[in-house]
Amino acid sequence: MSPREIVALRHYLTNGPDARTLSDVTDEVAFADIAHASCLRIELSELAGRSVLLSLSTQFVTGIAMIELDGVARRMLLCPPDVEMNYAADLIADAEIDAIVTDAPERWRDLGLDTIVTAGLPLHPAAPVAITHATSWLMLTSGTTGRPKIVAHTLAALTGAIVGDTVAKDAHPVWATFYDIRRYGGLQIFLRAVLGGGSLVLSAPGEAIGDHLARLAARGVTHISGTPSHWRKALMNPAIGSFRPNYVRLSGEIADQAVLDGLRHAFPLASIGHAYASTEAGVGFAVDDGREGFPASLVGNAAGITMKVVDGSLRIKSNRTAHSYVGRIAPALTDADGFVDTGDMVELRGDRYYFVGRRDGVINVGGLKVHPEEVEAVINQHPSVRMSRVRSRRSPITGALVVAEAVLASVADAGRTGAIREAILANCRAALPPHKVPAAIRFVQQLDVTASGKLARHA
Repeated sequence: MSPREIVALRHYLTNGPDARTLSDVTDEVAFADIAHASCLRIELSELAGRSVLLSLSTQFVTGIAMIELDGVARRMLLCPPDVEMNYAADLIADAEIDAIVTDAPERWRDLGLDTIVTAGLPLHPAAPVAITHATSWLMLTSGTTGRPKIVAHTLAALTGAIVGDTVAKDAHPVWATFYDIRRYGGLQIFLRAVLGGGSLVLSAPGEAIGDHLARLAARGVTHISGTPSHWRKALMNPAIGSFRPNYVRLSGEIADQAVLDGLRHAFPLASIGHAYASTEAGVGFAVDDGREGFPASLVGNAAGITMKVVDGSLRIKSNRTAHSYVGRIAPALTDADGFVDTGDMVELRGDRYYFVGRRDGVINVGGLKVHPEEVEAVINQHPSVRMSRVRSRRSPITGALVVAEAVLASVADAGRTGAIREAILANCRAALPPHKVPAAIRFVQQLDVTASGKLARHA
């Protein structure tokens, strides 16, 4: 591939109006200005052809560095700030990293690399460098335990659901996401803003949800995405009433009917839907009919995507999937036919498939399987519940029992938890077989969400 044929992010910086910006809580820059600026404290050309790990404390500087490095670096590994440093040496070896871009060089000094480049603000003027590489984008999986896998994408695969998409019907959309842009879901929104001529408002670690929602409203955000857990927390905050996006999307977890209905009530005029995507499988499909699950007609028939269900697990093949895991002992990413086994379990009911949970998250109750998510979906249907988490508890008789924690939607319900508990259990008995009905339900003030925006199931 010749340099002229390589498409890089900097080619899109002047799409749309000059006023479109990248911003966070404290900083803002026009996308057009990034073409002539740098956050790096060395000449960008010194990283040409290198395999670079990005480890920066803010999404703002990370976004600028990603634009600078795309088309210049051979590989770019996006490292979230919460990466476990015990795995750092293995990640460096597996990704063949030979340079690190960071604002915390002391974290990386003892790992044997000679090239540690500092980056940060303020930006300084810089001349563009030649585009010479179709950069391989490397991301870490967001597993709950153990060493994360490294997943390799091309820019073409990452943008396969974006190029030619007319989802942003606004002339100049203002995007936002609860995700971090160093993870797949957040990166998709970052790329939509860059390629689609829009602005992007970034989230901030530790920012109170009310302050975040108020900032999004003040910035005029029109398009926003997050996990169902992100949205359940947002729906509990009074500041949601001042926020009026045109486009709301959920992904990353099962979107049950309760959260979809809650968003419809909060945003009656918005386009609301849920998308299926994962770091390995890429963007699979979107559902915009306001219902949980997806039409069975999509299996084997989605545009540009082949899907099938094998032993209850959804499998996907498309040009949007990652091309490989990366590493010295990396497993195969696809099966012999090119399908990614997502590990997401689905169940056909009538003309629609419903997600029931993860294959590796099953609770075994006396030899019978329980997916926590299917029980949570029933609990969340109660109008006094905003979110719930189902777990196992050891039992000397069945090996495990199903127990649940729930967060009330309103403080006004705190005085009638006994009646609410009985109503929830009645709903569970009506909708679920006996072994799936919780043995106990405890009401809690909050439920933790992981850095990737998913309900923390192993906390």
